[in-house]
Amino acid sequence: MTDHYRITLAQLNPTVGDLKGNAAKAREAWRQGRDAGAQMVALPEMFITGYQTQDLIRRKGFILAAVAEIAALAEACADGPVLMIGGPALEGVKLHNSYYMLKDGAIAGRADKYFLPNFNVFDEVRLFSRGQIQGPFATTGPRIGTPICEDAWYPDVAEAQVESGAEVLLVPNGSPYFRDKFAVRLNNMVARVVENDVPLIYVNMVGGQDDQFFDGGSFVLNRHGKMALQMPFGEEAVAHVDLTHGAGGWVAEEGDFARHPDSLEQDYRAMVETLGDYCRKAGFGKVLLGLSGGIDSAIVAVIAADALGPEKVRGVMLPSKYTSQASLDDAQRVVDGLGCHYDTVPIAGPVDAVGEALAPLFEGRAPDLTEENIQSRMRGLLLMAQSNKFGEMLLTTGNKSEVAVGYATIYGDMAGGYNPIKDLYKTRVFDICRWRNANHRPWMKAPAGEMIPVSIIDKPPSAELRPDQRDDDSLPPYDILDGILKMLVDDESSVADCVAAGYARETVKKVEHLIYVSEYKRFQSAPGTRLSNRAFWLDRRYPIVNRWRDDSV
Repeated sequence: MTDHYRITLAQLNPTVGDLKGNAAKAREAWRQGRDAGAQMVALPEMFITGYQTQDLIRRKGFILAAVAEIAALAEACADGPVLMIGGPALEGVKLHNSYYMLKDGAIAGRADKYFLPNFNVFDEVRLFSRGQIQGPFATTGPRIGTPICEDAWYPDVAEAQVESGAEVLLVPNGSPYFRDKFAVRLNNMVARVVENDVPLIYVNMVGGQDDQFFDGGSFVLNRHGKMALQMPFGEEAVAHVDLTHGAGGWVAEEGDFARHPDSLEQDYRAMVETLGDYCRKAGFGKVLLGLSGGIDSAIVAVIAADALGPEKVRGVMLPSKYTSQASLDDAQRVVDGLGCHYDTVPIAGPVDAVGEALAPLFEGRAPDLTEENIQSRMRGLLLMAQSNKFGEMLLTTGNKSEVAVGYATIYGDMAGGYNPIKDLYKTRVFDICRWRNANHRPWMKAPAGEMIPVSIIDKPPSAELRPDQRDDDSLPPYDILDGILKMLVDDESSVADCVAAGYARETVKKVEHLIYVSEYKRFQSAPGTRLSNRAFWLDRRYPIVNRWRDDSV
């Protein structure tokens, strides 16, 4: 046994279903490890298939192709370091989420995931069978135990592997982001280190997959939970971990320490990266969005420009007879600052034509929300026509506050393919805008400076679908609304809890009602970046038809 062992950690961004592309990324990481003198190269959980696969992993042809790609990878990486990679495994009728050791041209071993997460965005009990707890992998250096992602959140698997002789724990992960999650991860991994008195290496996936963002942030802990290495947040990276053996066992030498940004920057980067990956992985080269002169469309335009580049973003102003000059001017300032394409398509004529067509049917009925929604739906129709004609994906721009209470028009401003601010409450939209105006990073493709004019941030929000309309005509002020929504949606609090927190019961009941009756809209809404652990879609699954209401006092 050698007293020195180098492991290359590859924090990379796979694409779900791109078996050959993911294998090529694995080979390149293996080459980097080989050239750096590593004895092992470690990739994240389910890397060969990408993660999460959802029901794609139930296709037998897909499983067999993934396993065949792993076997081919073993042959291609025969002359060099051991390669550790996540992928599926069939064992009779059982399907496992597994971690493979590829060595000397063959599959030399495999560990199967024991704890299958079945909460929030995870459905692994439905998709996989629980494996047996495996003993450690033998290497020319330390014996290495591999608790797979969720396995390391509980004491059992790590403890059993150390009792079986593991001297180092290597934890492959597909751990998606939610706000402030890193501290939760780190605390759990420190607990495993303290309980077992061995170093722990945590390698996480990075990149966007549908609504989820895998934020990387891989790290290495020595005994007593001391950090030896920390990899960057939100970007692909490769790092080398040098383990040395002494009288007290194996120790990781100190390496680079990438500091992680604050939560506003993390949220912003998550939105940029998920939108960028969604477009790249789905094959969209350009996007468009309706620019209203309001704050939500402005921040979505900036996110899109940072993700794809301003030259791949087109803003469209669709003014009605209620659109103010201030809104026209503010929208123009946004596109001037970004340098993206801009078009104007007035909707007054088409809206009047629809009104004339419906006039015989609506005779004798006073104008109401119907006419307001015709404007929004006309905008959706005209934007989708442009999306079809020019091959640009349409972005939607509704924030979480609006999505929660249905303050959006289905088949109107909800039309589109992706919504990066879907999990961002309105009050946090303001915070994000101020942050982006004051900060610029190398990964942003749009210019630095004030991209969201202060005039947009300061003016009262309005849909401008009738004269002098303001959002707070229909909704509580956003600071009150968001406080109630965070309790009812994010925390699953009761109405009584909200009242005890100081909110008026009448207001809470109104918000609760709006949440429930808007479920059908959310069911048909575009996917969007998950930023919290109670995002609308997989985190929170409610029936569309629901007569129950909380009458707690």
